[in-house]
Amino acid sequence: MNFLKKKSFESVKEAGNSSGLDKTLSAFDLVLLGLGAIVGTGVFTLTGLVAAQYSGPAVTLSYLIAGCTCIFVALAYTELATMLPTSGSIYTYSYVAFGEVFAWLIGSVIIIELSFASAAVAGSWSAYVQGILDSAGYHLPEHLGKSPFEGGVFNIPALVIVIFVGFMLYLGTKDSKRLNNVLVFIKMAAIFAFMIFAAPHFDATNWENFIPNGFDDVLIGSSILFFAFTGFGVLASAAEECKNPKRDLMVGIIGSLILATVVYMIVGALATGIIPYYELNNAQPLAHALKFNNSNIGSAIVATGGIAGMTTVIMMNIYGQSRIFYVIARDGLLPKFMAKLHHKYDSPYVTIVIFTTVIAFMAAFCPYSILAQLSSMAALLDYVGVALIVMLFRLRLPNAERPFKCPAVFLIAPVAIVASVWLLFKQILGKDGSLLLTGQIIIYWFIVMFILYIINMVISKRRYDQK
Repeated sequence: MNFLKKKSFESVKEAGNSSGLDKTLSAFDLVLLGLGAIVGTGVFTLTGLVAAQYSGPAVTLSYLIAGCTCIFVALAYTELATMLPTSGSIYTYSYVAFGEVFAWLIGSVIIIELSFASAAVAGSWSAYVQGILDSAGYHLPEHLGKSPFEGGVFNIPALVIVIFVGFMLYLGTKDSKRLNNVLVFIKMAAIFAFMIFAAPHFDATNWENFIPNGFDDVLIGSSILFFAFTGFGVLASAAEECKNPKRDLMVGIIGSLILATVVYMIVGALATGIIPYYELNNAQPLAHALKFNNSNIGSAIVATGGIAGMTTVIMMNIYGQSRIFYVIARDGLLPKFMAKLHHKYDSPYVTIVIFTTVIAFMAAFCPYSILAQLSSMAALLDYVGVALIVMLFRLRLPNAERPFKCPAVFLIAPVAIVASVWLLFKQILGKDGSLLLTGQIIIYWFIVMFILYIINMVISKRRYDQK
């Protein structure tokens, strides 16, 4: 068994060119897909949680720190995505750079990053829907609207939205792209509506205690807000469905991330300026902030936009997850039946069905807060891997074609690594240096995944020997 067996650069490019996936995505589509993947739970839910519990009005700084780190990573991501356009994303880059066992482990990180994120977002989606129903006088029984960890039995709305989104993705990229574009328009309109309704109520006295818990908590807030940016990496998994991946991926990844960062900072500033920050600790902070200022129409619009926004995030996370694991199965690390494309819709329907089922189960039964934090930690691990690989390829493959080159790569990539590792440790270790629950889960996850890799290799070797 060769744990460090690598894929060649040329074989990956050839596989990407002949994948069989429909090439239907333009640069504009990718910007919309990026906004669909990024803007959602972060702005509609986490803004309030981080402001109330950690950063206070300095949530704008938390967003700025997280956004700048992500932009550094995005520059590296874009170089890799345009250099090696494959739906395998960071999994395939790791396979070429480090070898099979590292590719397997980073593939397992993607499960945490995207599947856990989808389940967490579905929980927030459920809270927003139930808030609207409550306002209309319809009340879902608590045991059907919350997970067992939150005092319920299972979360039916979260389960239903994941199944609906999975079905749309099953129908192929064209139909899901149309739905995504409509929902992105709705949520961006709702965010701009929030800005318009909130601006007249801005009160500078709410900013007098700008950093109430110290700068260390601003950094902790940044580490949690990485969850709000995790979607941009999903665009790399769309490489094999781009009409012109060398140009379109650059526009999609960097463009959508910059737009999202600016929107997040403005919304965070307005939210903490129209209501005391400690009042934002609820499932619908933006809608609550407007309602606090007697803007009920604005509150309803924002709640509707929140539902649309979170739907697109769930959609894009399942989309990216299914494409990456389609490639992993195509490489032989998972059963070959998972690499099948639907005869009519050209979608990797097996991986879509599998991950839709898993995510629906997690959304119904698992707690939002732990899922969101683990997803954020996995994204940071992903970013460290990307920054390392882009430097390694510059040294190992200096003459390879690079349609986009990350500027000052040996400055930007190390900064991205240091920032990501620092923010990662903020979620692994407590202030007293003790290992937090999330840190324990990540460590045990890697141990279990490595054992599964060994088992997989032993079974594969026996099958090979019997032929």
